[in-house]
Amino acid sequence: QVQLVESGGGLVQAGGSLRLSCAASGRSFSGYTMGWYRQAPGKGREFVASINWSGGDWSGGRLDYADSVKGRFTISRDNAKNTVYLPLNTLTPEGTAIYYCRAGRPLAAGPYWGQGTQVTVSS
Repeated sequence: QVQLVESGGGLVQAGGSLRLSCAASGRSFSGYTMGWYRQAPGKGREFVASINWSGGDWSGGRLDYADSVKGRFTISRDNAKNTVYLPLNTLTPEGTAIYYCRAGRPLAAGPYWGQGTQVTVSS
């Protein structure tokens, strides 16, 4: 059974930080792009960041970010643990959302989504 399990969300004051984790299991994710998306109250789901598979793992993968988070969030991965991280730095109330992990690959099974982790930023 494929699972993407997010963790690390919570309540934080504006200017604070959280570190999100996404642990992937249940199949090989070779070739999959791992990404983070978020959905704020009353809004659609939007892209936040992603890391591509390159060579034999994610170590040389391209990193992509939404303009709104560039310079504040840095996606990273632990190949051995099949886990992707997203530190959320200098959070603003606009960062309040459910953050979802996604694994996708063209012409392959998926995409797969996690159930999300709530991030709430108080002003």
